[in-house]
Amino acid sequence: MSQLYAEGTPIADERAPDGPIETRWDRRRFAARLVNPANKRRLTVIVVGTGLAGGSAAATLGELGYRVESFCYQDSPRRAHSIAAQGGINAAKNYRNDGDSVHRLFYDTVKGGDFRSRESNVHRLAQISTEIIDQCVAQGVPFAREYGGLLDTRSFGGAQVSRTFYARGQTGQQLLLGAYQALARQISAGTVRMHPRTEMLDLIVVDGRARGVVVRDLVTGEVTSHLADAVVLATGGYGNAFYLSTNAKGCNTSAIWRAHRRGALFANPCYTQIHPTCIPVSGEHQSKLTLMSESLRNDGRVWVPVLAGDDRPAGEIPDAERDYYLERMYPSFGNLVPRDIASRAAKHVCDEGRGVGPGGLGVYLDFADAIARLGRPAVEAKYGNLFEMYQRITGEDPYAVPMRIYPAVHYTMGGLWVDYDLRSTIPGLFVIGEANFSDHGANRLGASALMQGLADGYFLLPNTIGDYLVDGPFDAVDPAHQAVADVESEVRGRIKALLMVDGDRTVDSFHRELGQLMWEHCGMERTDAGLRKALAQIPALREEFWRRVKVPGEGAELNQSLEKAGRVADFLELAELMCLDALHRTESCGGHFRAESQTPDGEARRDDENFSYVAAWEHTGVGTPPVLHQEHLRFEHVTPSQRSYK
Repeated sequence: MSQLYAEGTPIADERAPDGPIETRWDRRRFAARLVNPANKRRLTVIVVGTGLAGGSAAATLGELGYRVESFCYQDSPRRAHSIAAQGGINAAKNYRNDGDSVHRLFYDTVKGGDFRSRESNVHRLAQISTEIIDQCVAQGVPFAREYGGLLDTRSFGGAQVSRTFYARGQTGQQLLLGAYQALARQISAGTVRMHPRTEMLDLIVVDGRARGVVVRDLVTGEVTSHLADAVVLATGGYGNAFYLSTNAKGCNTSAIWRAHRRGALFANPCYTQIHPTCIPVSGEHQSKLTLMSESLRNDGRVWVPVLAGDDRPAGEIPDAERDYYLERMYPSFGNLVPRDIASRAAKHVCDEGRGVGPGGLGVYLDFADAIARLGRPAVEAKYGNLFEMYQRITGEDPYAVPMRIYPAVHYTMGGLWVDYDLRSTIPGLFVIGEANFSDHGANRLGASALMQGLADGYFLLPNTIGDYLVDGPFDAVDPAHQAVADVESEVRGRIKALLMVDGDRTVDSFHRELGQLMWEHCGMERTDAGLRKALAQIPALREEFWRRVKVPGEGAELNQSLEKAGRVADFLELAELMCLDALHRTESCGGHFRAESQTPDGEARRDDENFSYVAAWEHTGVGTPPVLHQEHLRFEHVTPSQRSYK
């Protein structure tokens, strides 16, 4: 394998404090240098992305007095993909008095990530979770409340306490509206300037510092440069490398991949989360999949027929002939096991021939018991919009028949490497939310994405970016600077190259082929042979893309085929790194399951002696072996053990 990559020098998080873990964040925040309020008005920060992380960051930085340039490719920040996170947001408030605490949330998250995350980061996230809820309530986010008026919570996978706050089945949307209100206030105040329908296509690095971005106006096609004292990327994950995923079609990797090509290390790209509660694939016509919230596993029971090939309607199968396999296999957690475990279990029973629905690729998520116990009105109050969405898509009434679900690509735990202060390896480039790798290890627990996004945007970045900007304002960069001109020229050249191929295959056909290859060889289960096969096929597919892709239209106009072509070109490069990372990590952990590394009962087997590290990859050019830098992980407060939910 040595010819596939080179070993580089180890990397360390030099800004992570030591000492008592309970006070690390407070001590780091106090030690960080502050920017004089008058000086903040002379400093410009670019924030790319307006989801929960980017929207909250831009709003908070603007409120602090910085000049903020905010970019999103949607027509409004309200359309960011954070709205799709329906189920809830975790916080260690212990309102249920069921034994929750900051330490328990910290422990559950480290364990849920299969001991592949940093203890300092995760404890800070658990500590800040309590502040997030207070912030959002103050903004008017309509969290569900109990009869007495207190905020309600429900259970989520990987926890035995009820710590997930929710707003019916649209938590992400309501939280995003709260962040958008804060952002709109700063836009009105003039501290934030909004650039909608604008896509970042490259990063400008001058004298070793990130100083701006090159963007394309998606309506006119105009390519321009924007300069600043620091750049923040909040552009989400790269799950759409698989083509079929629960992500919105616009979600892409171009911003972080372009930064990676400019020198930012990319960490743990193989850590992809497969979500267990997705509406199954229904045919070749589909361009994306629809997620049914994990919150449904709070009251729904997952089952398949006991006998293979039993194709009777669900209502005709008596209880004695049903296998509630999660409850049988994991009696302590039952249907609330973490996502990676629930997903692999669903695949296993379907591989045995006990799957339901067309093609046998589905399991039942049944609410009959909950409806009988709670009554239909109570179930409607909790999940009504999710049930309605399922019925509209499938034509089946989930109040009368069980939902059918199957695992699908959802969230990516990998991303650009950042230190404790959210700095990438390029000075001046900060990365927040799903775009970085920092908090979830090898598997993200449900309801933790919203928690990380808002923690980064509202509380972490505003406190850490000042320690960098206190050395500014930096020397002004002339828009005619050679470094700026070179990056702009590269962007224009790449656009021109895509338009000039004039081949005979659509962009979507290449994307679909890449996705099928990735799902087969780098999906729920990976093998040495399969990954090597993918690593042989991806470069050939990439070469064919640049020889045969057909991009109609021109660059100086609204051209969605051109947008997709640029994004798929980046996926074709990232996919190779994802497979290489999966090949080199010969252990199983979290969402990364190597068939060669499993326990006798089919659970993931980690190799802590050889792989207890973050894999941070350095780009050396397309088609040339990347360099692997390892960040060793230390566990002082949670002892790594065989993860068990039985």
